[in-house]
Amino acid sequence: MMVIICVLEHEFNIEVGPQEPVVEIKRKIEQHLGIPMASQTLSVSGWELVDGLDMEDYPIVTEATKIDLTVKYMQPPLINNKIQIVVKFSSKQYHMEVDRAETVGSLKEKIHIINGTPIKKMSLFFCGTELEEEYRNLSEYGVCESSEIVVFCKTVNRLRDEPPSKTLMMVVQTSSSLLNGARIPLEVSDLSSVKDLRELLLSSKILPLDDYLFIHKQRIMRDNFSLRWHGVEDGDFLYVFKGTVTRGEPY
Repeated sequence: MMVIICVLEHEFNIEVGPQEPVVEIKRKIEQHLGIPMASQTLSVSGWELVDGLDMEDYPIVTEATKIDLTVKYMQPPLINNKIQIVVKFSSKQYHMEVDRAETVGSLKEKIHIINGTPIKKMSLFFCGTELEEEYRNLSEYGVCESSEIVVFCKTVNRLRDEPPSKTLMMVVQTSSSLLNGARIPLEVSDLSSVKDLRELLLSSKILPLDDYLFIHKQRIMRDNFSLRWHGVEDGDFLYVFKGTVTRGEPY
């Protein structure tokens, strides 16, 4: 029998048999119109014709029946914006996945998280050029797949070059099991160590007596290092959990 395929504002006739599978009709349409079978949906009076059935399963399909063809336009595959780079220190290196649109500042934050190097002490170089402007994308400097970024740590003369201490307004966020997830605003010096911070919270009886871990930007903080060393900035959140770091466990 002859049926009429209707697509958009066009119609064309096609010969089908009563036992012809729906998928075979789609194959004929692909040959006639070049529309991929996976993009086709056939229906009659709102009833979709399912690939696994034959024409005889649809008694509503008779001679000169109009079959509506809907085309599902397939989205092109997304361009992979991720690239693998190598971040090199003097004695070690890391393989990292970053976005092509990653900024220099964002990369420094990621390096700080995995390595602990203070952001302010990092100088990044690619092909002999320093990546100075933190708001610029890595791609603007020509960084691409398998590029090597070299990290130099600035040496700071504490007495002469290091800026004076400053006061930080920060928030200590407890876990949900501790003080019901309280937010504790604090004003402390950026030269205060994590140990100083813990003792302040305990001595002020803000936290009950116990062992605690402090987390900044997904990294466990070290007791004897300052907030400045950890890269804590004004307005940052520190997260506190009950627990300790066992000897030999990496920070």
